[in-house]
Amino acid sequence: MFTGGNSPTTAKVFPRGEAVHFREHAIDLGVPSKVILLEPNAANTGQNITFSREVLATAGTHPATVLLVSKPYMERRSFATARKLWPDVEILCASEPLEFDDYLKSIGDEKLVLDMLVGDLQRVIEYPKLGFAIEQEVPEDVHAAYETLIRDGFTSRLIAS
Repeated sequence: MFTGGNSPTTAKVFPRGEAVHFREHAIDLGVPSKVILLEPNAANTGQNITFSREVLATAGTHPATVLLVSKPYMERRSFATARKLWPDVEILCASEPLEFDDYLKSIGDEKLVLDMLVGDLQRVIEYPKLGFAIEQEVPEDVHAAYETLIRDGFTSRLIAS
């Protein structure tokens, strides 16, 4: 199952949508196309979960365990969202094991990475209040670093309050 349309940060890299590009890459690596389910419309993590669940159900698949593969900084939010929207399955999360410096180099834009980290943590903090995710503890030192990064201007990916 590949899910995802586009987001502001992926539209240039995946012009036909994330799911379509990941499906094509999997096929190039030898995965038979007939075993791949595709959900190309999701525009956010909640839609990734909800729409994928619908595609799986339509295909007659009702998993007991779901593996979510995301960007390294999105694992906690992906887990919290899936746990809220799909509470009856076991949720496992994975991402490419990269050191922070290597991730920065792979993206090539340090400010963008820090903006994305700050925005994602804001969602971990705020989305439970909005009913989008389960609540998770954020350690005090992490919260302090988050506040410092906001004061330092890493705010382009924050949700409006």
